[in-house]
Formats: sequence, C-alpha cells, structure tokens
Amino acid sequence: MDLNRLRYIGDRPVGPDHPVFVTGEIGINHNGSLEDALAMIDAAVNAGCDAVKFQKRTPEICVPSDQQGIERDTPWGRMTYLKYRHRVEFGAEEYEAISRYCATRGIAWFASPWDVPSVDFLEMTDPPAHKIASACLTDDELLVRVRDTGRTVILSTGMSTPDQIRHAVDVLGREKLILCHTTSSYPAPAAELNLRMIHTLMHAYPDVPIGYSGHEIGLQTTVAAVALGACFVERHITLDRANWGSDQAASVEPGGLQRLVRDIRIVEAALGDGVKRVYDSEVPIRAKLRRVGLESVVG
Repeated sequence: MDLNRLRYIGDRPVGPDHPVFVTGEIGINHNGSLEDALAMIDAAVNAGCDAVKFQKRTPEICVPSDQQGIERDTPWGRMTYLKYRHRVEFGAEEYEAISRYCATRGIAWFASPWDVPSVDFLEMTDPPAHKIASACLTDDELLVRVRDTGRTVILSTGMSTPDQIRHAVDVLGREKLILCHTTSSYPAPAAELNLRMIHTLMHAYPDVPIGYSGHEIGLQTTVAAVALGACFVERHITLDRANWGSDQAASVEPGGLQRLVRDIRIVEAALGDGVKRVYDSEVPIRAKLRRVGLESVVG
C-alpha cells in the first residue's frame, strides 16, 4: 500500500486497506437542543459510526449583512435570520458537554468551522480533525487557518469546479488531506450524485485518500460509493427527518443509520483483496461438481 494515502483521525487510520471511516454529521440538526445532540450521538454509537460531526459558525461573520435583519418564521417564533443563527449555535458550555459525552461513549467528534474565529474556538477542544464544508472551499483565509493547525483536514468538493478544487488542495497541502466527493443539493437526486467522480479524484490526486459526503435520500448509493473505493463516508443524521431544518430531509434516521453502517461493513468485507484463490469452502463443492479434475487444465 502507498503510505502517502494513509491519514489518521485520532488514532484511527483512514485510507485504502483500512476499514471505512464512517461519520454521522449532526451538523445543526440538533436545532440548538443539547438533549437532541446527545441522542444523535447515541444513535451514531449504536450504529457503529467512528465519529460524529458538528458545524461551528460565528453568525455575524457567516450571515451576509444584507440578510441579518430579514425576519423569518421559526419553531421559536418569528425572528431575524441573525437571531435564528444564534439560536441554533452551540457555545463553549454545550461543546464541553458534547466532548465529555463522546468520551464516555467512546466515539470521536469534530466539526466544520465556517470562519476563522470558529477554528480558534474548536482548537480549544483539541479535535482530531477539521472539516471544510463545500461552501467554504474557496475561502482561502479559512483554508490557511485550518492548514496551520497541523491537524487532519477533510475537504468536501460540492458545487466546485476542478480548478477550484485544485486551488484548495494547493492551499491546504496534501500531507494531511482527505478529499471527499460531494453533490451539494439537499437532498441530492440520484442522477446528480456522479459517483464515478470518486475514481476521477483518485486519478487526479493519487497521493490523497478519497471519501464521500452524501446528501441523498436512501442508503444504497452511499454503499455504492464504498464499493467504488471511498475510504471515508459522511452522512447527515437526524432523530426524525420531519423535524424543522434545511438538512433534515437529506439526513438518515437512527434505524437507517444502523442499516447503512451494517451494509458498509458487509460490502468492504466482500470487496476482498483482488487476489484469486480457492477458498476452503469451495473444495468440497469442487470435488462434487467439477467434471474435469486435473489441476493442470486451464479454463
């Protein structure tokens, strides 16, 4: 195996010839409820995920100034978009509770920082990695700050051109990078998933492990991404897809998450190593069914 395609998230190796690293993205599907966030951590643990992921923003930076005062209806009443973003944003107290809970449940956690102060905030939690969301791929200031942490960086490539991806990779460097094929529709239609991009990225970046971040409805296409060679998989998770929020419809509920991780493990075991061999289980069948028994016969 080419060791240049091996990365680590905490003490877990990520790359070819290693078990697929499965991340349940909680994101902001908790809607500001720590109780719901902890319940989704439980769902990820019960399903066998390797990590959960959140999103961290500084609302005053991430919400464009012309949108901050726009009012919208929310489950908590009518409020400005800026106030809503604060309403669903976790602070130090919540993340300290999340960190403690993940430690007791034996699961890693990290987040997608959407701005430089959010990187600084997350660095205080000593995360095993940082994730760059597709929406942030062209934010060089953010990329440089994340690169300078020296941590593993997972980069999603949705809504980006090949040149934009290449530039982001050049800024981040390849040594600690995991690159994820992504289609940034919520939910993404199957005809636009373009899973063969996994192979395209493998050829374009042979020294970088390639993963998949899915926003589709259903599980089979994510399992197909594993069959195509994705060594990192991320799906949004939720307690109930009917909950309020823009990511809920493209998320996986606890029962579906259990099936997804189960099927990923079955498929990766079934892929094997590509070396043809006669298995012990085949020997009695061969003795019973093969009409020509000479081992020297070819064909």
